[in-house]
Amino acid sequence: MKLITEWTTPLRYKPYHQWSTDYLDLLESVIQKSSWRQAFHIQPKTGLLNDPNGFSFYNGKWHLFYQAYPFGPVHGVKSWYHMVSDNLVDWKQHDYALLPDSPYDSHGVYSGSAITVGEKLFLMYTGNVRDKNWERHSYQLGAWMDSEMQVEKITEALIENPPAGYTEEFRDPQLFRYQDNCLMAIGAQTESGKGAVLVYQSKQLIDWELLGELDYTTEDMGFMVECPNLVFVDNQPVLLFCPQGLDNEITPYQNIYPNMYVIGSAFNKETVSIENTSDLINLDEGFDVYATQAFNAPDGRVLSVGWIGLPEIDYPSFEEGWAHCLSIVKELSIKDQHLYQKPVIEMQELRQHHEVLKGSVQEENLLLSSPDKNVYELKLELDSRASGSLYLFADKQNKEGLKLSYNAKDDTISMDRSKAGIPFGEGYGSIRTASLKKQDKLTLHIFADRSVCEIFVNDGYCVMTSRIFMKDPQQTHIFLQGFEGDYTGDFWTLREMNE
Repeated sequence: MKLITEWTTPLRYKPYHQWSTDYLDLLESVIQKSSWRQAFHIQPKTGLLNDPNGFSFYNGKWHLFYQAYPFGPVHGVKSWYHMVSDNLVDWKQHDYALLPDSPYDSHGVYSGSAITVGEKLFLMYTGNVRDKNWERHSYQLGAWMDSEMQVEKITEALIENPPAGYTEEFRDPQLFRYQDNCLMAIGAQTESGKGAVLVYQSKQLIDWELLGELDYTTEDMGFMVECPNLVFVDNQPVLLFCPQGLDNEITPYQNIYPNMYVIGSAFNKETVSIENTSDLINLDEGFDVYATQAFNAPDGRVLSVGWIGLPEIDYPSFEEGWAHCLSIVKELSIKDQHLYQKPVIEMQELRQHHEVLKGSVQEENLLLSSPDKNVYELKLELDSRASGSLYLFADKQNKEGLKLSYNAKDDTISMDRSKAGIPFGEGYGSIRTASLKKQDKLTLHIFADRSVCEIFVNDGYCVMTSRIFMKDPQQTHIFLQGFEGDYTGDFWTLREMNE
């Protein structure tokens, strides 16, 4: 038996029960040999992971679901897989929560969200159905999860059709409470082929009423808006969303599709608008973040998690039968009308061996060699004179690696993965550059995890995320090169996630 490499449409939509356990065992055995599997990021046991869904706090625990296709690294008929945590760091696999097994989701359980209602967790999601002509029909569906984590689907569709004037590209309901009602934002496409976000309200969660199309920008949002999330950060509305086909003249980006946000001064339900919105801003200035989901947690924090992966891009791990991961959990805040993203404080629970760093930036400097195969947290602070490059995932000669170039004088930072292992997604470029706010120092907070790197710049002013697929697992060196300035820092090896 061999891994499937040619995926036809019938294979992608083959019912789950028709797959043999022998094939899943083969997939697992191949994946277990991978040097790209991660220590503390959520990743699929087999097959493909994409959008995070249902991020919530219920019955004393954090819950997170993700879209899954367990039989290969492709977008086949999707389900929701359920993860549970006590601390936002150690995520335990529970089980499949939603399977494509009803007339309303026979061709895929698509993205959605969750909200606590009394003693239960309410899930709302898009069901994908294809007719005999392979035309799509989208249903907005619901389910209830009880304290034993048993899920029961609501038998009828909550919203059977997109509203007049919109196409079947109608998906990704995101629930949030506002005043006395439960509201829902959902991605849509107008009949003229324009991306939009619609807002609904309900009192009983089964009686959804369309309020209208959300007004948050005067710009053309491409041909579709996916994964809209409206949260309230420091009492200000923040819309996270993924516009597909957005004109680069509106907001520069290089990824196939961007993950963006706008901040407003207030949300007006009567006019279905976010007032006094900011410009459109990239949520992540790196290569691989999409479909970020956020929610207002009961402890007062606004938490988010994203899919580290992109649609329509082939990743090297496809050859091993698996694809993608989720980001670490971030806490959102606003300062000077800019969204800051920081790793949640609970990430400190992973810390093990600690090393203090201090010195002057030199033309050639081996900062350190990670003893645990690129599973670490690194914090660096460089003074205002600093300019140069930090090399991660580097070989001994520093010929291969992920290059992070900084110039505190010009307030820019760039990430170059052209020599960081196996190339992929090259049609969208190998360098990403971000502009920074002027300040007295440059801070870098880095989480490396075997085949992924998340970099928080200047206390989360911007985030740069990249997958890295090293040819040699011994590429564990870190170099810091420059021409002037001093640095201080801390380095920790990190333990694996307790599953």
